[in-house]
Amino acid sequence: MQVNELFRQSNTILLDGGMGTMLQAAGLKLGARPEELNITDPALIEGIHGQYAAAGSRIVNANTFGASAHKLAGSAYSLEEIIAAGIANCKRACAPYGALTALDVGPLGELLEPSGTLAFEDAVSEYARIVRAGAAAGADLIFFETFTDLYELKAALLAVKENSSLPVLASMSFEAGGRTFTGCTVESFAATARGLGADAVGINCSLGPKEIFPMAKRLAEAVPGNFPVFVKPNAGLPRADGSGYDITPQLFAMEMKPYRDLHLFAAGGCCGTTPLHIFELAKIVNNYAPRPLPQRRHVTCLSGLEQLRIVPEANFVNVGERTNVAGSAKFARLIREKNYEEALSVARAQVEAGAQIVDVCMDDGLIDGPEAMRDFLNLMGSEPEIAAVPVMIDSSKWEVLETGLRVVQGKSVVNSISLKEGKQEFLHRARLIRRYGAAAVVMLFDEQGQADTYARKIEVAQRAYKLLTDDGFPAEDIIFDPNILAVATGIEAHDAYARDFIEAVRWIKQNLPHAKISGGVSNLSFAFRGNNAVREAMHSVFLYHAIQAGMDMAIVNPQMLQIYSDIEPELLERVEDVILCRRADAAERLTEYASQFTKTAATQTQHTDAWRSEPLGKRIEYAMLKGVADYIEQDALEGYRTLGSPLAVIDRLLMPAMEVVGNLFGQGKMFLPQVVKTARVMKKAVAVLTPYIEQGSEANAKSAGKVLVATVKGDVHDIGKNIVAVVMACNGYTIRDLGVMVECPRIIDEAVAWGADAICLSGLITPSLEEMIHVCEELERRGLQIPVLIGGATTSDVHTAVKIAPTYSGPVIHADNASRNNKILGELLGPGREEYLARVREEQQTLRDQYRRREEIRTILPFGQVRKLRVPKPASEIAVPAHTGRLVFPDISIADVEPLIDWNFFFPAWGLKGRVPEIFENPEHGAEARKLYDDAQKMLARIREEKLLTLQGVAGIFAAVSRGDDIVVTGPKDKKYILPMLRSQAPVREAQARCLADFIADEKAGRTDYIGAFALTGGIGLKELTEKFRAEGDDYNAILSKLLADRLTEALCEWVHIFIRRQMWGYETGPALTPEQIIRSKYRGRRMAFGYPACPDHSLKREVFDLLAADKTTAMRLNDNYMITPEEALCGLFFADAEYFSVGRIDREQLADYAARRNMDIETIEKLIPNNI
Repeated sequence: MQVNELFRQSNTILLDGGMGTMLQAAGLKLGARPEELNITDPALIEGIHGQYAAAGSRIVNANTFGASAHKLAGSAYSLEEIIAAGIANCKRACAPYGALTALDVGPLGELLEPSGTLAFEDAVSEYARIVRAGAAAGADLIFFETFTDLYELKAALLAVKENSSLPVLASMSFEAGGRTFTGCTVESFAATARGLGADAVGINCSLGPKEIFPMAKRLAEAVPGNFPVFVKPNAGLPRADGSGYDITPQLFAMEMKPYRDLHLFAAGGCCGTTPLHIFELAKIVNNYAPRPLPQRRHVTCLSGLEQLRIVPEANFVNVGERTNVAGSAKFARLIREKNYEEALSVARAQVEAGAQIVDVCMDDGLIDGPEAMRDFLNLMGSEPEIAAVPVMIDSSKWEVLETGLRVVQGKSVVNSISLKEGKQEFLHRARLIRRYGAAAVVMLFDEQGQADTYARKIEVAQRAYKLLTDDGFPAEDIIFDPNILAVATGIEAHDAYARDFIEAVRWIKQNLPHAKISGGVSNLSFAFRGNNAVREAMHSVFLYHAIQAGMDMAIVNPQMLQIYSDIEPELLERVEDVILCRRADAAERLTEYASQFTKTAATQTQHTDAWRSEPLGKRIEYAMLKGVADYIEQDALEGYRTLGSPLAVIDRLLMPAMEVVGNLFGQGKMFLPQVVKTARVMKKAVAVLTPYIEQGSEANAKSAGKVLVATVKGDVHDIGKNIVAVVMACNGYTIRDLGVMVECPRIIDEAVAWGADAICLSGLITPSLEEMIHVCEELERRGLQIPVLIGGATTSDVHTAVKIAPTYSGPVIHADNASRNNKILGELLGPGREEYLARVREEQQTLRDQYRRREEIRTILPFGQVRKLRVPKPASEIAVPAHTGRLVFPDISIADVEPLIDWNFFFPAWGLKGRVPEIFENPEHGAEARKLYDDAQKMLARIREEKLLTLQGVAGIFAAVSRGDDIVVTGPKDKKYILPMLRSQAPVREAQARCLADFIADEKAGRTDYIGAFALTGGIGLKELTEKFRAEGDDYNAILSKLLADRLTEALCEWVHIFIRRQMWGYETGPALTPEQIIRSKYRGRRMAFGYPACPDHSLKREVFDLLAADKTTAMRLNDNYMITPEEALCGLFFADAEYFSVGRIDREQLADYAARRNMDIETIEKLIPNNI
């Protein structure tokens, strides 16, 4: 077969199988470089290639997968020598069979910046060297496979474009969920690889044929009209004993049968497959239906880590405008200061506000545009939630655009090119954009200037479209910007600008097939800056008509839009007169009305109590929705007098209002702080009616169901439980709250005695998971069938399905938020219970199956191996403290600690997503976040002024050395405290198999190192404060104060850490860091609390409490489950030099070793660190 015939084949082509599998069978030793065998044992390599070609493979990959400078470092042979020998071996083996030889290229083995240390351009250079060597050696094509980072694949494909004309097959490896480990989706891969010139796209490795099939189907659907797609699955999954893969050649072929419906271009195998697998596959492939030849399908696809298809059914695409230095003063300032991390929060807020594309512009005289564009886009690529959306690279400078094109992830869009500098420059830039696989915004300018009239717009658009499409630029990747210009400026020539734009949109859609249309909307209302009400109306009206005409996307601030149907009628009429140019005096009339409208809007904020004149039902509903408790008691009593029954008030007035609240919360239109305030109103109403209920012997009010809630034994956390209880009560459920630290027998005994319809178990720490399992085991032993809902920070759908549900034949369901609790209970206690439970059991079985498969393929390095990788801290790096010993902090001023509060963790506890301060600008819940913040500030001031909480603790610095994986601390009176630590066994950290003991100098070095320890709380007095609020029926302030105590505790730890670094240890000198720098940990040293990923064992708190005498010097107490009272407390270690990391999963060998070092039995350790086993 000739290369030029390759993509014209209608039958599916056979690829080869696993080279590594064959080499291992031939005795390749662990750690050896298989590519060196191209030179040292060419007969072996040629023989394997020959077996695959004889089995039917028509494309055979040379033994060059790992031939990169990084992986061959230290080899006796050069990269070029190894590749030349590899290609020659493969060509000799393939020649008798007419098979083609592919230069096989895998990942370089180094992560690209910013996740790693390899610069993007260095990656391109290294791949270019590989490609040139392969082409020079005579490879027929290039086969990129097993890539997991789309950014690295881009570097590889660019290297081909810039150094070779060989065909390219590009393949990525995906996990079971359909994403790579970096978050890339199948669809994003398809859009990006095609745009960068891949001739075929595929999926290989990681999974077997069954698991890959759904992803292969998505890939085939993501590419246009029969674009070549291929697959190379593994031979199933690895066996648990490491002896090979679990699918025989015959079974492999059988599992490949369903692929015939995908009309594959090619199919082969990866890990675990052999020539026998390919031989059996050949029998199946011969029965595949012929593959229709590729036909172009014109769909505009952009991508970040996820694909964005711009199609009619998508309606309209919003381009975020705030990451533009010309559009946001804050963003411009941050970029000028090179504060890219904070600037990233602007991009994050745009995505959270609904931007489907993020426009990035660095055009500013004080900014180095190329450098800023490169650095910011690199940082964006490291944030999955931002990198998910495509980027619009925006600049008037070509060098900035090209810099962005090289480093951006996914398929981007360039804003912009135009004919302003003539036809040749226009086409030159368009070709470069196409080389980078991007789409282009085409501004309607030409040599004569801006196209400002309808006639000029269609003239320039038609010329640009013909030039581009005749030159091969895809029509679907052309996005016209017909110039949105300011209207109602008082200049007559400007009056028709909006209408001409809309009509030009209509003409382009009718006459220039597949092209798309965009524009910057804020320009339109420039004449009315300062009058947001009018500007918002203008933007909404303009978009309404432009979208109807066919406009596909726009750069617009969603916060500067009104709902079209909500615009005041007279304002709507006058704005439409301007936009559609319906009358000569339209601009004057809108200007006149705008000034009156501003005054009218100002007076609309008055008469805020107008709702009090509404009927009783409406008043109660308003009070519930707004959380206004001022009048609820008199309204409830008025309802009692009117309806004659307190229960009628509850059933006919209060509960319908609560149902509205519950529905809005479930739809995401109300937020948790509002719901909690609503509950306070409801409690007040019920409280005032209670005496009348008792008088009328009507104590059994209607209830949606009886739910018992409890935080399990050993856990004192109750914020989540309290919130869930409040929300369920709001939705009509009768709640019995047993509190915290509740023993299993009491939970079950009270549930049975009370006749509970469901039990809700809550827990925040990992030992709670074991206690939840114990409760379910006991329910099963007693033969009960009461449904159990599982919730809390450490719980998950997977853990519930895998670990808890199998222990109990009754329903066990994970509820990840309060809203879901209500939905679950509604299903459990409703008429469709059995159908719902059948769905739950099926979903949980699916989760168990997926977990089992992941565990079978998941590997960790042997404990003995990672221990050999230990690199103790050099004695030369020891920071000798100015003062050692312990120091008690009996009462630290809240005012000192307050500036260090990190508010970013406050709002998620209320169900509000976003970072501070961007959350306050969120169009959906910004106003509610601001109200919540204001309430928190008031409560904080009250706590501070009335001294309602005491901040207290003890900390110190002590001599220490490491002994293996133990830290040996010398306390007062030379008493030794042994702190055993765990070591990471994760394969990705083979070069850095971290353990906290590594950050303390080894005792063998003969030098004394030092370690800090702390036990701190911001919760003394909280119990009394929350009980007072709850006694008043004020759950909102009870929860609020508890969350503030939690934030104060974290801030207290930061404050004490500063004191330790600067006063006691003394290694931190110079100007004091800002609170922002401190919160972002921009300092030397790390604070490790027990229970965190690097030290997951809570039981070590006992040693530190003894070391610090915390039980004697503070009001804190440690219980038998290693929980501190009050729960708003932290205990851990200070390191002068350390890094955050996660221990992750450990094997049985390390488990036994750790148990011995802790002087505990293995079963106890398993309960202490269940997530690490």
